[in-house]
Amino acid sequence: MNTLDDVLKHLATDIEELAQLVENLDDDAWHTATPAPGWNIADQIAHLTFVFHLARTAAAEPEAFQAVTAAAAGNFDGAVNAALKQFNSLPPRELLARYRALGGASVEALAAVPAGQAVPWLVNPLPPAVLGCAGIMEVFAHGQDVADALGTRRQPTERLRNIVDFAWLTRDFGYESHGLTPPAEPFRFELTAPSGEVWTAGPEDATEKVSGPAHDFCLLVTRRRHRDDLALTATGARAEQWLDIAQAYRGPAGEGRRPGQFADSAG
Repeated sequence: MNTLDDVLKHLATDIEELAQLVENLDDDAWHTATPAPGWNIADQIAHLTFVFHLARTAAAEPEAFQAVTAAAAGNFDGAVNAALKQFNSLPPRELLARYRALGGASVEALAAVPAGQAVPWLVNPLPPAVLGCAGIMEVFAHGQDVADALGTRRQPTERLRNIVDFAWLTRDFGYESHGLTPPAEPFRFELTAPSGEVWTAGPEDATEKVSGPAHDFCLLVTRRRHRDDLALTATGARAEQWLDIAQAYRGPAGEGRRPGQFADSAG
């Protein structure tokens, strides 16, 4: 995994790239539907703004974060939806300003966490670098929805490495969301970066492997493209099964995307 400094630089860059994608939209365009059922562009930016607010609070004010999550216990989805309404009711210019401000504040708060200290999070405390990678995954996923809504193709970058590493750590989330028991043995990922370099994660002697373009892999684990539209290959029955259920986030898998839903299946 990249160093904390690199992860946070990458997160800050991703945050700003998405801001630039939407900053010149007129107010009506912010209500454009995205491929996520029931979510428009404003909803996507509002959700990320809420995630940054949570991350900043967790890193800078852990006791306040614990109070927030305790209050939401048993109805976290309700709390998320309430927070979403709080942000997506803002005028677009104000929402974008909050997105940038809270995104930057979350990066600064994670950078200030003392070395060796974990940050409280929704299930388990996480190292700041891992939480930063989770943020990169969130911005990639919801940014893809925005790009798809606008008919824009984003250029894949070497920053995708953070999502690859995070997906290796969270491999079991797909099993858990489907009520399945994860296999005990780790997988091997062998993925081609945009530069042509091969990125690997997992033991060299693993019998279960996933290979292909890293960008396709990131679209798969965020469920922004159907596996049929991606150039990914599985070696081993368990890896083959995993390609159908892979997700790098906790909770329900959601509807995902249909085969052939996008004219440009590579994203």
